[in-house]
Amino acid sequence: MAPTDTHRPLTLWSTDAADPSADGPAILLVEDDDGDAFLFSELLVDAFAEAVVARAADLRGIDAALTDLPGGPDCVVLDLGLPDAQGLDALARILERWADIPVVVLTGDVDTDRGVAAVGAGAQDYLVKGQADAETLRRSIAYAIVRARADAAERELRVAQSQARENERLERGLLPSPVLRDPRVAVDTQSRPGRAATYVGGDFYDVVETDDGRVHALIGDVCGHGPDEAALGVCLRVAWRTLVLAGHDQEAALRGVERVLEHERDAAEIFVTAATLVIDADRRRGSICLAGHPNPLLLAGGSVEAISLAPSPALGLLPGRTVPAQPIAIDRDAALLLYTDGLIEGRVGAGQDRLGIDGLLELLGRHHAGGARGGVLLERVIDEVETLNGEPLADDVAALMLDLDAA
Repeated sequence: MAPTDTHRPLTLWSTDAADPSADGPAILLVEDDDGDAFLFSELLVDAFAEAVVARAADLRGIDAALTDLPGGPDCVVLDLGLPDAQGLDALARILERWADIPVVVLTGDVDTDRGVAAVGAGAQDYLVKGQADAETLRRSIAYAIVRARADAAERELRVAQSQARENERLERGLLPSPVLRDPRVAVDTQSRPGRAATYVGGDFYDVVETDDGRVHALIGDVCGHGPDEAALGVCLRVAWRTLVLAGHDQEAALRGVERVLEHERDAAEIFVTAATLVIDADRRRGSICLAGHPNPLLLAGGSVEAISLAPSPALGLLPGRTVPAQPIAIDRDAALLLYTDGLIEGRVGAGQDRLGIDGLLELLGRHHAGGARGGVLLERVIDEVETLNGEPLADDVAALMLDLDAA
C-alpha cells in the first residue's frame, strides 16, 4: 500500500466494532516520515472504532492539515524530529498554539530520554516508534485527552474560585455593614450584579452614625462595569466614611470624594453619580446632596413619592463644583430609599419602554400597601423589575432603605 497523502483526512474504523458510527478522536499527526505516518494510521484502525486524522509533514503544514479538522484536534501526535523544529522546541511551539489540547510525542527507540523530558515540559505522554501497539496507542491518546480535559476543568475551577474570592473582597468593600447605635433606625439593602457581570460592579453604599447622633448615608455608582470600577467604588466609599467620621460636613465630604476620584480614576471621562443623606438627631429633618443621581424616594403615610431636589452634575464631570445640601422634612413613620439607576432602566415588556421612576413608584406603592417593609419590600420590588425586564437586569442594582421608625 502507498503511504498516506500528507493532507487527506482518514476516516478509520474497525470492521468488528459494535457501533462503527461512534465518534472517535480527531487527531493531528505531525510527522515528516511517510512510512511512520502510514504505520500510525494502520494502528489507529485497530485502536479506535472511528477516528479522523489529519497529517502535516512539519509545523509549517499544520494550517493546511487543519482544513481536514474543522472542529480542531482533540489530540496532537508530534514527532520530535521535524525538518523545521527539533525536540522540545517543536513541543513548545505546539503548546504555545494550543494550551489546552493534549500532545503525545513520538521518539526513536534510542531517544526515550527526550520523550521523558517532553512530558516534563508539558506533553501528556510519549510513544517510542516501532514499540507501540494498537492498545498502547489507544490508551495513550484516550488518557491524554481525558487528562487534558481534567486539567482544563481544574484550571477553570481555580479561576472561578479566585474570582469568587475577589468578588467577596470587593463586595465587603463596596457593601459594608452599617455603623449605627440608634435602635429607631433600621437599614435594609439589596445588591445584584447585572447579567453580564463576572465581577461585582461599581455600585456602592454606606451608612454611619456620628457621635452627634446624626445618621449619614451614601450611595454611588461608578460608570462602567468590572473589577476596576468596583475597586474604585471601594476606594471612594472608604474615603467618604473617613471624611464623615473625621467631622467634615456633608458638602465637604462629597468634595473630598470627588478629589479622590480625580486622583484614582484611570481616565478623565470616568464619572460617579452619588447621593448623600444626613438625618438629624431628632429624625425629623435632614438634607440631601444629589450629584447626577436618581432622586431618593420617601415612603410615609401609605404613600411613596420622589423627593423634589435640584440636580447637580455627577462627580468628576465638573471638578471643584460644590454639590449643595438641600434640606428635607421627614415624617414620623417615614422610610427613605436610595438606589442606583440600574433599578429604573430595565425594560417593561418586549418593547423599548423603560420602567422609569414612575414605574418604580407604582411598584413600591403596591407592595408597600400590601404590607411589605424593609428588605422584603426591596426584594419583592427588584424581583418584579427583573420579571418585567424578562431577564436579569443589564446594569448593576444597589438599593439602600432607612426606616426611621423601626422601634
